[in-house]
Amino acid sequence: MAFTVFILQLAVRILSFPLYLLKFLGLWNQISKKWFPYYMMKFSQTAGLCGPSGKLSLLEVGSGTGTNFKFYPPGCRVTCVDPNPNFEKFLFKSIPENRHLQFERFLVAAGENMHQMADSSVNVVVCTTVLCSVENQEQMLREVCRVLRPGGAFFFIEHVADKHSTWNYFWQQVVEPAWYLVFDGCNLTREKSWKALERPSFSKLKLQHIQPLLSCKVLHPHVYGYAVKYPTATTDFPQASHNPQPLHLPQSSCS
Repeated sequence: MAFTVFILQLAVRILSFPLYLLKFLGLWNQISKKWFPYYMMKFSQTAGLCGPSGKLSLLEVGSGTGTNFKFYPPGCRVTCVDPNPNFEKFLFKSIPENRHLQFERFLVAAGENMHQMADSSVNVVVCTTVLCSVENQEQMLREVCRVLRPGGAFFFIEHVADKHSTWNYFWQQVVEPAWYLVFDGCNLTREKSWKALERPSFSKLKLQHIQPLLSCKVLHPHVYGYAVKYPTATTDFPQASHNPQPLHLPQSSCS
């Protein structure tokens, strides 16, 4: 099986040679970051995160085109962070369609280094399909803990590698070399992203493994859930408790 994967990966790499050549010449990164927002605008799925109304201060990491805006509670103050500056114009198109929100600002930054955000400055952090592409998951989650106020919540939805015994994992391995380039650093075979969530200072962690209703099977499965920062500030990062019980997010305003 491993040899078959190697041969098929080689074929994918050969077919993707023009992309690798552009990457070698330093041109592909600029091209991919310009076209990726158009793809996300057309094909992104809504995340279904919602909560009670109120004056929440919310940070969305990897905000993309603003797909999640419609699910945020009325009066919510939203700040968006994304390393791709080309998302900004699409994001601002979403603002007039979501007047129930108070949009604060758009920051061009990687999730691992959100230095523009002050410590303990937001009530909620949202992250949807971002951990698959960041270079250092643990560092990003430390940043999430840093900007969250004590008792604040981190909501996430992430796709992860399938079980090794499945055909889906076989094809995830085969297409990954081209997928990574085309979809702006997305890793199909990144495993156990939820393990990284156990390391920062979260007092509670609840997640559920799901098979989302997506036509693109290589993006199966997903994990989703939430984590809560310790109600009092801490300077270290003890291991969080992992509660595998099913999570039921509020659905009242998501119907």
